Amino acid sequence: MGFIFSKSMNENMKNQQEFMVTHARLQLERQLTMQNEMRERQMAMQIAWSREFLKYFGTFFGIATISLATGALKRKKPAFLVPIVPLSFIFTYQYDLGYGTLLQRMKSEAEDILETEKTKLELPKGLITFESLEKARREQSKLFSDK
Repeated sequence: MGFIFSKSMNENMKNQQEFMVTHARLQLERQLTMQNEMRERQMAMQIAWSREFLKYFGTFFGIATISLATGALKRKKPAFLVPIVPLSFIFTYQYDLGYGTLLQRMKSEAEDILETEKTKLELPKGLITFESLEKARREQSKLFSDK
């Protein structure tokens, strides 16, 4: 009789473990999906911000370029055209970020770094472990208890 009861308990325990593994996997998949959704939304906001900034900066750049070119022609001083050079770099960068291929190039470069330059990504003193966190927590709690 004890054997039948034990067999039933083992079967229930096995079913419970399978359920827990399935539930943990489902929870992890949901977390990964949520993190990716948040990342996509943040990237969309960055692109939208860049496009919005480009509208205002483009207007400023256009007015400044026309004004500086007019001033250079009227006063016959080509030095008035010098500020157009750095402003054009900023304008080009913002356009490339908002409408060009800058994000794809950055993604490609990041993938290359992840594949070929892994050592540059290592944390000082390695990964954080539970033990190191506990040690720091105990040291910090000693400081508060000593005061």
